[in-house]
Amino acid sequence: MLSHGPLVRGEPPPDAGPVTQTIRSRRAPAPGQGGQPTRRAPIRRPHRAWLVAAVTFMTITMAAGFASLPGLLVDPLHEEFGWSRGTIGFAVSVNLALYGLTAPFAAALMDRFGVRQVVAAALTVIALGGGLTVFMTSPWQLILCWGVLVGLGSGAMALAFAATVTNRWFVARRGLVTGILTAGGASGQLVFLPLLSWLVERQHDWRPAAMTVTVAALAVVPCVVLLLRDHPSDVGLTAYGADGPPAPKPAPQRGAARRAVTALASASRTGTFWLLAGTFAVCGASTNGLVKTHFVPAAHDHGMPVTAAASLLAVIGVFDIVGTVASGWFTDRFDARRLLAVYYALRGLSLMVLPLLLNDAVHPPMIFFIVFYGLDWVATVPPTIALCREWYGEDSAIVFGWVLASHQVGAGLVAFVGGMARDAFGSYDLVWYGAGGLCAVAALMALMIRRGAATAPVPGV
Repeated sequence: MLSHGPLVRGEPPPDAGPVTQTIRSRRAPAPGQGGQPTRRAPIRRPHRAWLVAAVTFMTITMAAGFASLPGLLVDPLHEEFGWSRGTIGFAVSVNLALYGLTAPFAAALMDRFGVRQVVAAALTVIALGGGLTVFMTSPWQLILCWGVLVGLGSGAMALAFAATVTNRWFVARRGLVTGILTAGGASGQLVFLPLLSWLVERQHDWRPAAMTVTVAALAVVPCVVLLLRDHPSDVGLTAYGADGPPAPKPAPQRGAARRAVTALASASRTGTFWLLAGTFAVCGASTNGLVKTHFVPAAHDHGMPVTAAASLLAVIGVFDIVGTVASGWFTDRFDARRLLAVYYALRGLSLMVLPLLLNDAVHPPMIFFIVFYGLDWVATVPPTIALCREWYGEDSAIVFGWVLASHQVGAGLVAFVGGMARDAFGSYDLVWYGAGGLCAVAALMALMIRRGAATAPVPGV
């Protein structure tokens, strides 16, 4: 047997293969013994796309803390300042509408300035608006701080943010990743609602709750700056599931506002856009606008403690995660149009039953409603994004931003109308029934969407 002689430190043995991105280690032979050094098996590192997805998920989760707060503030602000529920609902409606209207421009701004810069700035604006609310004494200040500032900031981290990250970093598993990122909002609801409701009730003051979400938003900024990356090419990689060498980073897209408007003008010439916008408006009206904003005060009207009602909303967040991730998995495998029709039909039925379930205590039928509604809460998002991608290609994230704008406009209208109905009729029953009827219409609209120029399924998805 031939001897290779002593090994020189830092020099690979003669039979070592080409240099790879795996980690090798050597164990020096025992004194007086020869032989080759042993090599460990290559260590496989997860694709960087999963780290980017994790940071995106955390950011959306923290931003969702602000979306969880308005429903807890309706009664405290009414009692402290004497503002009507309609006035408070109007501030929430401004927040929800700007959240949606900002999304398409934010998607274009991410193409121009980068995801990190836009998201970090948005978190800072959210913290500013939330922090200033503790000093307010007039309704216009609530509208400015909570409605305008928090609405603009949260809109930049809307679902268009999730769509942008998914489109850039993933080719395979897009539906699943979309579902996971969408579930970030539910996770924020799960984390923040019990804590915020406890603070409001324990401290008999809403201000500590507002400051809690403000600090949480600021805490995420360093993570975004240090860990988030705009494109796979920034770190010399291809998107997850893509073939071939890393693609060069696209040049910054100038004229963000013009591009957003151009994408809207082009998409609005198709009937599919209006069907998607209409169904998603109903989605927003029946979730953020109605349940998230008015469920807690409606349950409180029936004698249920605020903490119990808020805990039920948090449970919706638990099953929302399950339902959204499952919907992403279904979207990779089944017709998105039929999925939407089923989701909206079931949601409408559940809303029709809800007025019969509200009581002063939590009982099994109410728990069943919460679980059922949680599974359906934002299960509509993955198939809606998939249909935008199928029809609008490279502009799909921006077009989805406009579709999301309709979602938030619908949410804003119902947040305002719900408060006005409560002031006028002393009950939310009419609003629950009306929202159920709208969901039935949305189910029919989903079935009217035609197939677009869908790409072939990605192998292994």
